[in-house]
Amino acid sequence: MKKLGLIGGVGPESTVPYYKGIVFGVKDRVGHDFFPRITIESMRCFDVVPMSVAGKKQELVDYFLDGIKSLAAAGCDFAALSCYTGHMVFEELEKVSPIPLVSIVEATLDEAKKRGYKRVLLLGTKATMEDGFFQKPFLRDGVDVVTPEAETRDWVADHIMNELEQGIVKEDTAAAFREIALSLMRQHDAGALVLGCTELPMVFSKYPDIPQLDGVQIHVNALVDRILSD
Repeated sequence: MKKLGLIGGVGPESTVPYYKGIVFGVKDRVGHDFFPRITIESMRCFDVVPMSVAGKKQELVDYFLDGIKSLAAAGCDFAALSCYTGHMVFEELEKVSPIPLVSIVEATLDEAKKRGYKRVLLLGTKATMEDGFFQKPFLRDGVDVVTPEAETRDWVADHIMNELEQGIVKEDTAAAFREIALSLMRQHDAGALVLGCTELPMVFSKYPDIPQLDGVQIHVNALVDRILSD
């Protein structure tokens, strides 16, 4: 059984369901009372978001690499970033990481293909919606990715940073997110909504009628698979 190292704190509201999902996911899979060993390196979303918005990719690589090295030193066999935004430098991190990494983007893509989606709507931080790191592998495998227009992207990113990252979910904000998703999915004939920020399940878990690709749960399942792999 492999030991996972998790880069958390980006933000805290998503780190908690990652932890619970992984430990109880392993317990359910092994079929008896057992929790896996996990080390969490809690980093700061208030550092990551400004660097990502400014496009300071080398600074992001160095920042996350420092955390991954701490996880490797703690005896972790592999690691994962519990945020989509950090994956804008995933390829660069893979090249220098001392331990293997498991991508939330590739895991989400695999699930989209399993469900037969040909076009999806992506909501997330500005970096996730605009940088192209998310769209690239999807387009490679024939899945179209659509995003909102600039003004709506700004609104989405602002409410993620200033509300969801703080653990705040206002009713009017949740209703606005729902309307944005439904309107754009109809407009673009998208089969599902990608929750492209690990805090977005705080909003969209209220709306099971919207077809969703919940990156947190998808990533958790992939990490449980890796923990239990030979």
